[in-house]
Amino acid sequence: MTNRGWRQFNVLVQTFSARMNSTHEQEPIEYTLRSYPRFPRNWYYPKFRLATWHPIGVLTDEVADQIIEFTEIQERDEKQPFDRYTDFSGLTHLQLEINHVFEIARRRRAAAGAPVKSAILADQPISLSIAKMYERLMERAIITVRVFEDRKAAAEWLGVPLKILYPPGEQKRKPIA
Repeated sequence: MTNRGWRQFNVLVQTFSARMNSTHEQEPIEYTLRSYPRFPRNWYYPKFRLATWHPIGVLTDEVADQIIEFTEIQERDEKQPFDRYTDFSGLTHLQLEINHVFEIARRRRAAAGAPVKSAILADQPISLSIAKMYERLMERAIITVRVFEDRKAAAEWLGVPLKILYPPGEQKRKPIA
């Protein structure tokens, strides 16, 4: 493969089947694993037009910027608008400047395009507080942000099977519904 080829996005399409508790029972779910080092643990589900991100460890300003950069790359590359899901349940610490949350909201409010949904799952008091603050800052924006403590409620709001809100191969890694 050429150097140019290595620089392009390495996209793997995989299919898996499983029983699900939804109208999509027993249907295979196709997902695209976008494998770029700067954006680990993200998946795109074309059938549901949903991008998911599952950061783990410490949420810093830099990691938050990666989430936004990943989303903006997806927005540029995808022809159709898509919803988003960010799962904060894998975070162990937050080292995020409050002013940085304001900057991110200001940047995302400036986004153009069709209305989309962005669900954030937060199961710890501090990540929940940060997510709720971001939700308030995004009120009346083209991106509707909702924060959830329950994965099932997030799936219902997004209109997707619960299964895809877990990283592939990691269903039920945490006791969040």
